[in-house]
Amino acid sequence: MKLWSCCLLTVLSISITNVWAGEVQVAVASNFSKPLEDIAASFKKATGHDVKISAGATGKLYAQIVNGAPFEVFISADSKTPHKLLEGKQGIVGSQFTYALGKLVLWSSKADYVDAQGEVLKQDSFQHLAIANPKTAPYGTAGLEVLTKLGLSTALTPKLVQGENISQTFDFVSTGNAELGLVALAQVQKDGKLKAGSAWNVPDDLYAPITQDAVLLDKGKDNAAAKALLDYLKGDEAKAIISAYGYGIP
Repeated sequence: MKLWSCCLLTVLSISITNVWAGEVQVAVASNFSKPLEDIAASFKKATGHDVKISAGATGKLYAQIVNGAPFEVFISADSKTPHKLLEGKQGIVGSQFTYALGKLVLWSSKADYVDAQGEVLKQDSFQHLAIANPKTAPYGTAGLEVLTKLGLSTALTPKLVQGENISQTFDFVSTGNAELGLVALAQVQKDGKLKAGSAWNVPDDLYAPITQDAVLLDKGKDNAAAKALLDYLKGDEAKAIISAYGYGIP
């Protein structure tokens, strides 16, 4: 009898979880797509909710949201774009918060190619330097800032190749189409270790802080799963994942 009762309680628990489990449509900046996949898996185990992820450049995702895309949560690569959505009444007032501080890195898929001070940028040993489109991707804007502060923008402009977003920028370098790229640290590091190639962690004083914010969108205001995901992003389990990818924790 006790065994039967225990089994019944387990079945009821699973049934209740399934009844209350929901789904949330998330637009996420490309630099954060991999961390979000890990967070989504952990979030589903904890809540039963599914996370449907659409990744892209922050500016392009913004345009899609304004034009009616069915996203319920926006996880941006900056703080300005979520604020613009609040001003345009596409976001819910009071829901915006900083979930991570982005870090920029100069990376090559070749081992020992990038030195510890980034002096390779000043040498004439490469043909292409990949950056994300600064018009739509905050990491691209940061990349241009770095080149300007180093006094290299004029010399290196002919060598620049632009990715539509930071994921495409990473792909240019990983496939060898560009010897170097200014990409997100999260793309090349996990648990404090470089996954492949060689890199220079760009000093923070060479670019404005990449403050990455999330916001609840108007289409998600009545979705419990959307609100739960944003709450989860603020919790310790999500912060541990975010930190493991090399982001700063606000």
